Amino acid sequence: MAIAGRVERNGDSEIVDLRRPLPDGCALTILTASDDNPDSLSVLRHSAAHVMAEAICKLFPQTQLVYGPPLEDGFYYDIDLDQSITPDDFPRIEAEMSHIIREDRPFNHYELPREEGMAKLRDEGSRYKIENAERAQGDTLGFYVTGDPENRAFEDLCRGPHLPRTGLIKAFKVRQVSRSFYRGDVNDQPLQRIYGTAFFKKSSLKVYLERIEEAKRRDHRVLGKELDLFTISEHVGSGLVLWTPKGTVIRTELQNFLTDEMVKLGYDMVATPNIGQLDLYRTSGHYPYYEESQFPAMFETDRGKAIQSVLQLARRVRAGGAVGEKGRSAVATMVGAIQEVWGAIEGVRADAPIEQLTEQLYKALEDEAGFLLKPMNCPHHIKIYSSRPRSYRDLPVRLGEYGNVYRFEQSGELAGMTRVRGFTQDDAHLFCTLDQLSDELTATVDLTRRVLEALELTDYRVRVSMRDASSDKYVGSDENWDRAEEAILAAAEKSGVEYSVEKGEAAFYGPKIDFVVRDCLGRSWQLGTVQVDYNLPERFDLTYIGPDNAPHMPVMIHRTPFGSLERFVAILIEHFAGAFPLWLSPVQVGIVTISEKSEAYARSVREALIGEGFRVELDLGSEKIGPKKHRLRAAKVNYILVVGEKEAADGTVNVNDRDGRVLGNMALQTFVSTCRDEVKSKGRSRVAAQGG
Repeated sequence: MAIAGRVERNGDSEIVDLRRPLPDGCALTILTASDDNPDSLSVLRHSAAHVMAEAICKLFPQTQLVYGPPLEDGFYYDIDLDQSITPDDFPRIEAEMSHIIREDRPFNHYELPREEGMAKLRDEGSRYKIENAERAQGDTLGFYVTGDPENRAFEDLCRGPHLPRTGLIKAFKVRQVSRSFYRGDVNDQPLQRIYGTAFFKKSSLKVYLERIEEAKRRDHRVLGKELDLFTISEHVGSGLVLWTPKGTVIRTELQNFLTDEMVKLGYDMVATPNIGQLDLYRTSGHYPYYEESQFPAMFETDRGKAIQSVLQLARRVRAGGAVGEKGRSAVATMVGAIQEVWGAIEGVRADAPIEQLTEQLYKALEDEAGFLLKPMNCPHHIKIYSSRPRSYRDLPVRLGEYGNVYRFEQSGELAGMTRVRGFTQDDAHLFCTLDQLSDELTATVDLTRRVLEALELTDYRVRVSMRDASSDKYVGSDENWDRAEEAILAAAEKSGVEYSVEKGEAAFYGPKIDFVVRDCLGRSWQLGTVQVDYNLPERFDLTYIGPDNAPHMPVMIHRTPFGSLERFVAILIEHFAGAFPLWLSPVQVGIVTISEKSEAYARSVREALIGEGFRVELDLGSEKIGPKKHRLRAAKVNYILVVGEKEAADGTVNVNDRDGRVLGNMALQTFVSTCRDEVKSKGRSRVAAQGG
């Protein structure tokens, strides 16, 4: 059954309702009710979000709707409601949704001229809809009615698209509720975010819910605590990870593995500070491009600090929300105080409209010296490259670092180790000639593939992310972008991997190849990335002396196979359910004694294993063997060696694995040799085969 259409015209693509008029000269693809098509699911889930919103509004009439987008695995709706919705309310919401779905009402779309639409919203009095409409583009505002246009049972400001009718929603579930904040601002109105999901088939929903339960079992926040891998302390700060000794083992092993691969490819490792001069990031474009997600700049002068403070308040006023008119008055007062102390600020008027005043204040800071917590490593690596003259004979220069970077994510968006404020990137930047670019890109793509496959993340797709020429978020000339995009496409083609091209997903300074990995639960994660950049070398005036004895500009490649160590380890914890392969495990071998008579032999086994480079835990306690083995299995220790008087006499160990299998007795040296091969190969258990 047809549910929507994808319209392509002049290089643009849009999903539209079946009732929408088609523009001339377009190509049309019909979307059907399929759980295998992400576009079809997006339309379904957007529609289900409206149905859930209607159900909530009927059950809780004081509800104010904020917005409700579809997600990759479902949808949510943010609401403003004094009464807390709890999981006990979910059955009532689902029952009301079922009633709306059984009525099989049509989704009807209509548009109003912008001014007429704004007047309508002002009459209705919803702050959220008014502000959503103010941010919307175009000369008209779109609305959706669920039901007869003349008898509007439910209506919402929305661009769509939606299903033809509510009855096409065959399987759905209200899943959870959480706290959120309007536009992610903790100083603004607290909201409730209600999550749900929907499918066209009940069988798909059943599989999904089973995966959700398995995901809860694998949650890295739970396993990370149980296995003592990391902690986040409110006294240190939200989103700032503290790696425990066991977690640091995993992190270090990953770094060692990648560093070994990098050294083979001719990389040099460097180390750079966690902070840099503002002018460095002004030149690179990271400041102010990332300003909204950066920690505030640290200005050196009192004047700069004062202007920064009033600018931050002015931005809050400009964004709307809780600060309101009192905030606007405070901005004017603060500007007046600054001018009274330090004199007039050129171009700044305290009574200017808030949008204009914000721009004036920002401009006033352009020449102020200061520092910034490092949002990216690349400007630092650029300065290492430019620290001495370079010849074409020196190129390519490959600089790698495990560098700490910082982003001021909103507190409502933080999540364990997957969304943090401080993280470590396995960052590298390559500087090469145009002739070397193809080979260097191919090598970096191959390296990323080797890393992912060594960690059993073999289900991935490659996304070639290009710019959207109609957007103003990108820096650099069209010529540079054309050359960079051509090189990226050629590298993707040469690598032999299947890839898709996605417009508008490029970094602000250049196109990129992203590796999107699907884990064992079917969830997709964007991990490794390779980017081509002509713009930063131009901004920093980088050169090398060519064979013609003249200066030339190098091409720059950014690459990171892991992305960030925090996020990557979180994904690995969940992918392996905490049961890491031998080479990554914090504790690889546990030794337990049957009685005190075998303690001396157990100690000698421990020393022998440590001497071979293994990470070992020894349990000489008086408990019985069963509880000892259970504790080590719960800690996900790969192998458990039981030693008693017989093993001591024979020079053997009784080998058990963490899955509960008894692999039998074998000579200690045989066990060591087999484990050494398993670590070296980064592969599955070889001891089991040996023991069998």
